[in-house]
Order: sequence, then C-alpha cells, then structure tokens
Amino acid sequence: MSRTVEVVRTYLELRTPDQLRPARLDDPLIRVARVPVPSVPLMQRLYREVGGPYHWVDRWEWTTGQWQDWVGQLGYGVWILTYDGELAGFFELTNGEDGSVEIALFGLVKAFQGRGLGKHLLTSAVEIAWAIGASRVWLHTCTLDDPAALPNYLARGFTEFGRETYVTEID
Repeated sequence: MSRTVEVVRTYLELRTPDQLRPARLDDPLIRVARVPVPSVPLMQRLYREVGGPYHWVDRWEWTTGQWQDWVGQLGYGVWILTYDGELAGFFELTNGEDGSVEIALFGLVKAFQGRGLGKHLLTSAVEIAWAIGASRVWLHTCTLDDPAALPNYLARGFTEFGRETYVTEID
C-alpha cells in the first residue's frame, strides 16, 4: 500500500578541487573502474539493486530505447565499485553544458554499507569529475536516501546551494 510523504531534496556542490576533503580506504580488495560501454541490463540492475531501498523509481518505466539514449549520451560515464570482485556500488557522471559535472547517481549495495566504502567511492567520484575537466562538481540527495548520505557529502566538503520540498507516493 502506498503512502504520501513529504521529501526534502538538497543540492550540493564543490566549486574548486581543494574543497574536497578526501577519505580513502587502504584496502587492496577495493576497485573502482569505469564501465567502458555500459549496457542497458547492467544499468537497470545497478539502478534497482542500489536504488530500490531508497525509492529510486524514475527510471523503472523507461523503455530499452530510453535507457540506450541515457547511457549513450555525450558526456555520460558510469563507474563501478567492487570489493573482492563483488559489486559494492556505483556512480554516474554527466557533463553539463556549463562545464559542470553532476554526480547523477551514487550509492552502495546494502551489504556493503557501514564499512566506509561510501566515503571512498565519493572521493573517487569527485576526483574523477575534476580530472575530466569539471568547472564545478554537484549532486543532490533527498530525505528518502540513506541517512548517511548527506553527512558524507558534507564531510567531503560539499556545500548546499539549494533546497526544495515536494510530495510523492512511496510503497
């Protein structure tokens, strides 16, 4: 049964590379790698597996063509975090026309939360965004996301530049 909830979405940014307060884990079992040619089935799996608990539903109704358009857009990239060869999380980067890079999606598989991997993955995402020429790195989170998300973004140096409230239905 679905229910109506009020959600607060917070927009955060880093305007310069030196704002990043990195946090890395020194663990040889951690790998972050770009997916050279993201497939639709892989992206659907990542979206549902990581985002399902947080009501990421915007793309559930997408057709295969919509998914192909998304992963094929200029300036799109996806990176996967593995731990000892097992999928642990991912992030998507998209380049804006203004030179900014958005961390469009970011998250961990439930089984890998609480180990500091989110800090490590966010550090990697930001460093990669700057390395590919970002003029600014930004993202958004909301109150449906994991409670550790916003504190992680703030601890890495992100600052708020906007906030909005909306109402949605969740299951």
